[in-house]
Amino acid sequence: MRHILLLVSAFASLANGLEVIDREGDFHVVNTDIAPDGFQRTAVLAGKTSDTPAFPGPLIKANKGDKFRINVHDELTDLTMDRATTIHWHGLFQRGTNWADGPDMVTQCPIVPGNSFEYRFAVPHQSGTYWYHSHFRAQYCDGLRGPLVIYDPNDPHKDLYDVDDENTIITLADWYHRPAPNVVASQISQGPPSSDSTLINGLGRWRLGNETSPLAIINVEQGKRYRMRLVSLSCDPSYLFSIDSHNMTIIEADGESVEPHTVNKLDIFAAQRYSFILNADQPVGNYWIRAVPQPANLQPQGFDKGINSAILRYKGAENVEPDTTEATDVVMLRETDLHYLSPNGQSAVPGRPVPGGADLVLNLTLGFAPPATFMINGTPFAPPNVPVLLQILSGAQAAQDLLPAGSVYTLPANQTIEINFRNNNTPGDPHPMHLHGHSFDVVKSADSPVYNFKDPVGLKSLQRIHFLMYTVFVKVRRDTVAVAGNNITTIRFVSDNAGPWFLHCHIDFHLVDGLAVVLAEDTRDTKLANPVPADWSELCPIWNNTDPSIRN
Repeated sequence: MRHILLLVSAFASLANGLEVIDREGDFHVVNTDIAPDGFQRTAVLAGKTSDTPAFPGPLIKANKGDKFRINVHDELTDLTMDRATTIHWHGLFQRGTNWADGPDMVTQCPIVPGNSFEYRFAVPHQSGTYWYHSHFRAQYCDGLRGPLVIYDPNDPHKDLYDVDDENTIITLADWYHRPAPNVVASQISQGPPSSDSTLINGLGRWRLGNETSPLAIINVEQGKRYRMRLVSLSCDPSYLFSIDSHNMTIIEADGESVEPHTVNKLDIFAAQRYSFILNADQPVGNYWIRAVPQPANLQPQGFDKGINSAILRYKGAENVEPDTTEATDVVMLRETDLHYLSPNGQSAVPGRPVPGGADLVLNLTLGFAPPATFMINGTPFAPPNVPVLLQILSGAQAAQDLLPAGSVYTLPANQTIEINFRNNNTPGDPHPMHLHGHSFDVVKSADSPVYNFKDPVGLKSLQRIHFLMYTVFVKVRRDTVAVAGNNITTIRFVSDNAGPWFLHCHIDFHLVDGLAVVLAEDTRDTKLANPVPADWSELCPIWNNTDPSIRN
């Protein structure tokens, strides 16, 4: 049955027109009431001014090579939610600006209400689809999250599309009717949380709500090709994403260009991003956009009353909901089908083309202790009282001298690092593991029994002399990778970015419950590589002297 859309919500205007911050500007974090799925609650939102907060937050955009200056103002007042804040710029390497990376008590003390802090950083060599979010406890689950795009005037795929702007960004988010601190606390007695609704570009419906609540509309014109930037702003679920009657040609994963690969459905985990080409080659009409949250036993399923849905609308189509159906001949994206497109045409990574063919191998086992404690190698992460970066700047360099004890691993400079993630029967998997400060090569994917590299010249049996003498080809490069089942997921990168970098599960409730470590990279040169500004040095004294009700 088709229903005439009632665009009665003020939030409908945001569906295809995000507020935009172009490289520099103020970023006001406030509490305000919203009803993105028809249920009203107070949220933590951001806007260019205190009067323009929205969900998702403003699009922050730039061009490759630009510099950012984002002044974050904490104006939070609601006592039911966290009132301090930080912002993480997900996927940006922060080379030389580790202090601006954002995770609280790893690279900075939080910003407290009534104060501000300016994040300043550059992106000399990065372009693609990213996002930002609070990195203070589980605060981004209350709404503080939004897209960040760095455009490349020399994009290798620019001949494949006609349109790429703020109207071709698609954000997916889980939404909760309870404040995040309550959701976190309820895990002890109620187990893993279930979201109340799926929001696409900030709009959605919930199972018990009004089926006339507005849905997001993505407008296209027949005959044009669109670069759609799909961003998972999720706190927890992954999403099975598809658009009825349309294929998706993947050209980017997590800020890394890939060889074009066409599918009609994909599974996107929390914090991951994909760019895909959508060819508007179907008859003029309306088509369902579908995002089904996973795992199915915890998240709202189906499309009854328009849940888990948005609308792809062709120019000239009626203002009605679609009556289209899902594809039955599914072509699913597999991670191993993503072939990294290197700028120089070579997708080589350091190391030998054998398991363990690296300078340093870390084996990280994900564990769980009931009712709600996650751990890595037997140790749950608990934020220290002094940020890890400040500890290093104050003279601590060895792992045994850095807090939290058992959760900090030191890495030597300019070495090939291999990390093997093993999941030890933890609940809530797959776990999307994200490494700050780097993208990495996925040497072995969770759903693959084989390694992703190949040995083009038969070097497996040779004695290693220096990693640059080998050419190891890997298909997949990204910054967030799934760890699932009892399988091993293996990644590699070079430790060429001095500073402490957070490595954690991007299911935010798992992170809060301990599923994280810090990789302290080149501690000896961290101070020289990351000169900190005076306002950064003021954050901790202010934090330490603020109201205990804000800190605890």
